[in-house]
Amino acid sequence: MINYDVIVVGAGHAGCEAALASARMGMKTAIFTLNL
Repeated sequence: MINYDVIVVGAGHAGCEAALASARMGMKTAIFTLNL
């Protein structure tokens, strides 16, 4: 099983910014969306 520090649901503008910010802080980040 893979463990993540942050899981972002939704890859809209805010979701992408949140995922990028957490990844830049060194957190293991996953992002999920219905479609891109």
